Amino acid sequence: MLSSVLLKASRSPVARRAVTAIPVTRKVVDRFVAGEDQAAAIAAVRALKAQGLFATLDHLGEDTTDAAQAAGIRDSYVSLLGRLRAEGLADAAEVSVKLSALGQALPGGEQLALDNARAVCEAAAAAGTTVTLDMEDHTTIDSTLRVLKVLREEFPWVGAVLQSMLHRTEQDCRDLAYRGSRIRLVKGAYAEPASVAHQDKAEVDAAYERCLEILMAGDGYPMVASHDSRMIRAGRAAARAHGRSAGDHEFQMLFGIRQDEQLKAAAAGERMRVYVPFGTDWYGYFMRRLAERPANVAFFLRAVVGR
Repeated sequence: MLSSVLLKASRSPVARRAVTAIPVTRKVVDRFVAGEDQAAAIAAVRALKAQGLFATLDHLGEDTTDAAQAAGIRDSYVSLLGRLRAEGLADAAEVSVKLSALGQALPGGEQLALDNARAVCEAAAAAGTTVTLDMEDHTTIDSTLRVLKVLREEFPWVGAVLQSMLHRTEQDCRDLAYRGSRIRLVKGAYAEPASVAHQDKAEVDAAYERCLEILMAGDGYPMVASHDSRMIRAGRAAARAHGRSAGDHEFQMLFGIRQDEQLKAAAAGERMRVYVPFGTDWYGYFMRRLAERPANVAFFLRAVVGR
C-alpha cells in the first residue's frame, strides 16, 4: 500500500536524501509548511486571525540526537511565544510540541523532555496561551502521557493528542475525558503494526467515531482534527447530541489543506484551528502528509514531472 511505503520512508535517511535532493520539492513543501523561520510563522498566524481562524504552531523537528539540539528547539519555542505575546497574537495561537524534538529518545530523555516542555509551558503561561503535546508512534505514548500528567499538575491546560488507529485509544479517551482536559483526536500518521493498530481505513474511521462519542460525552475539551467530511459531520453530531456549544470544543485542520472548509466553519461560528508547521526540518512531516491523501502524492508528482 502506497501510504505504508511513504510512512516508512518518512523515517528513512536514504529516502530523506533522495527526496530533499529534488529541487522542486521545496516548492511543493511550501503548500504544507508556512516557512522556515519565526517571521513566517507569525505572518501565518496574523493572516489566519484576520480570517477568524486560530492556529497552533509546530517548530518542525523530531528524533533529536543530542541535548544541545533539544535545548535549541526549546529556546525557539520560548522565543516564539514571547513574540506572539509582544505582537498581540497569543489569543489566536498556541504551540504544538513533539517530545522527541525536546530529547525524549536520548538517555534520560523522558526527564529531559519534561524539563524542556516545562520551560515551554512557562513561556506559554506568561504569554496567555497554551501548549499541546503532539503524539508520535506507539512506542512513545506511555512516556508522553507520563510527561503530560506531570505537566498538568502545574499547567492543567496542556493538551494531548490521541490517535484512533491505535487499539488502546478508546480507553485513553475514557481516561482523559475529564474536566479541563484538552484532547486533539486524529486518525494517526505513523506506520504501526497490526498488533497495536487497526490496519483497515474503515476500522480506523469507526474507531474515530467511537472516540468522538467518548470525548464529547465527557467533561473535557475535544479537538476534532480531521479533513474527512464524514468525521467532521460525526463530530458535529456528537457535539449536538451532548449539548455542547461552540466554546467547549473545536475543529482542526492542517495548513494548506481544505482552506475553503476552514473558512466555512469559521463563518458558521465554529472554532477552527489550523496546524501551522514551520522550520527547515520538514522532511518527516512532508512525507506523512503525502501518505495521508493520494491527491497530495499526485500534486507532488505533477510538480516533479513539470519542473
